[in-house]
Amino acid sequence: MPYQWLKRSRRKLSGGLIRRAASKKKRDMGRYPAETQIGSRVLKPIRTRGGNVKYRTLVEEHANVIDQSTGISQKVKILNVLENKANREYARRRIITKGCVLETEIGKAIVTSRPGQHGNINCVLIERKEE
Repeated sequence: MPYQWLKRSRRKLSGGLIRRAASKKKRDMGRYPAETQIGSRVLKPIRTRGGNVKYRTLVEEHANVIDQSTGISQKVKILNVLENKANREYARRRIITKGCVLETEIGKAIVTSRPGQHGNINCVLIERKEE
């Protein structure tokens, strides 16, 4: 699979080519998004700069939800992705990113962590489900 590069385009607005001043460097390399989905947990370790490790959450079925009114956090099952401001197609495909609204067992929650970077899903409860 080809890499993504975090450098400017080689094309000018007029369509002409810009000649490269320096060759590609590993530090300029980007990666493809994790596109976390709902299902039984799958983590993918990624070696990062300096030999450190990040964990990409590829698939997850639980989220850590905190209720700010009581200060209690709990691990709950994710039922659905209701809306995703990053890309409305992501809500249809049930892809979880930071800022998306999830339907959980206890109510609606907004994601505050970055599943593709942190290896888990942390949420804040915004609307409790009526029982």
